[in-house]
Amino acid sequence: MAARQAAAHGGQGLVDARLVRELRAIVGREQVLTGMVDLDTYAYDAYGEPARPGAVVFVGSRDEVVAVVRLLGRERVPFVPRGFGTNVSGGSLALEGGVVIETSRMNKILEIDLANQCITVEPGIFTGDVSAALEPYGYYYAPDPASLRASSIGGNIAENAGGPHCFKYGVTSNHVLGVQVVLPEGEVVWLGGKGASTPGLDLRGVFIGSEGTLGIVTAAILRILRQPETVMTMMGVFSTLEDAGNVVSAIVASGLTPATLELMDRPTIRAVEDALACGYPREAGAVLLIELDGLRDGMDELAERIAAICKANHALEVRVAADDKERAMLWRGRQGTFGAITRLAPNYMSLDGTVPRTRLPEALRLIGELARAKGLQVFCVLHAGDGNIHPCFLYDARDQEQKERVEATSLEVLRICASLGGTISGEHGIGVEKLPAMRLVFSEDDLRAMEWVKAAFDPLGLCNPGKVLPEGELAEAGVSR
Repeated sequence: MAARQAAAHGGQGLVDARLVRELRAIVGREQVLTGMVDLDTYAYDAYGEPARPGAVVFVGSRDEVVAVVRLLGRERVPFVPRGFGTNVSGGSLALEGGVVIETSRMNKILEIDLANQCITVEPGIFTGDVSAALEPYGYYYAPDPASLRASSIGGNIAENAGGPHCFKYGVTSNHVLGVQVVLPEGEVVWLGGKGASTPGLDLRGVFIGSEGTLGIVTAAILRILRQPETVMTMMGVFSTLEDAGNVVSAIVASGLTPATLELMDRPTIRAVEDALACGYPREAGAVLLIELDGLRDGMDELAERIAAICKANHALEVRVAADDKERAMLWRGRQGTFGAITRLAPNYMSLDGTVPRTRLPEALRLIGELARAKGLQVFCVLHAGDGNIHPCFLYDARDQEQKERVEATSLEVLRICASLGGTISGEHGIGVEKLPAMRLVFSEDDLRAMEWVKAAFDPLGLCNPGKVLPEGELAEAGVSR
């Protein structure tokens, strides 16, 4: 999209030798990177366009975050919190030569509280490691973005990440009870907590999904769940993407709530099989991964009802994973789709729009027609249970015409989602990528209200500036975003 041009190459103009010395006095000499190779490494996240920071600072504690933020505030230097750089919308880029505050060293589990069914962690812990730590106790953390082995809890909170299980269990905001936050002027506050409810405004809800523009998470209290008694994974095979989309609507309309409903189209199936050989049928038009969890009693009957719905909607085949090994292979393919697709071209545009479930077949048809009209191949992966579509276009950025065509097409995909009653993001966020699309779903009054929230949290406009909110009336009037 045009917003890709907004990711300025930046540099070290804002970060001089004196500031570097003061930063090193806080965190240690080895924890501040200023070499050009290091800065070029942190000029990218998974978005693909560069924005070179002025410095990268690895913080190891809340107190170090406070000291760094206060120093940068004094010097009027913008900063961005960052975990492992898996963001695909440019949200963790330091625009205009600002400082990256890297939280990956803050990766400890602070408390496991089984009595209150929660766990307190630092922001740099890998999402998948939370459930791994809970497994011996018979518990797990439900949100499971496809990047769970590479993304951090802090980043998941920033983007309000979803994942395959969000249909039944909800997204990150449904499982974060409280967050400890360093605000942009250095204050430390808790938003929410272990209590079932907290009085006053829901500032925890405002913060989750704010993409690092309102402050930096330094600890989070996460809701944990008992591991289900049994899990069953099924795969429906279809000749068309539309048939698979119709099954999703039919399952939900029947009143059933599977743990997951994950859909992949034919190009994605073939890319996954070429890369990982997970046993997907290469000639299928689409496959639908359906996972059921819960009590062992009644699980077979539930699976039979799901299979009957699939067959009534033209399923060519319905498989049930015979054992844990086969189940793991099916999920290996789904979790590996991104890598399998992006290995096929130098560059990619991975989108993230959402439509009502009943509009999925129409949305998929319109996206396919758009891709063909633009001469582009599209790979579609869906968290189909909540209508979250991830089309991916491949291209070669060295061909300027091809790049501009993909960016324009991507905006049209989001326009389709908005026109069908959906929205422009389900979990990837806005970052810089989707700034032009914000006005597809928000009025000027909506955006003005968001700008005032941003200004209340961050009056100096130093905390991840240039993200989420397009330039509006407040910016034109000189009020920081």
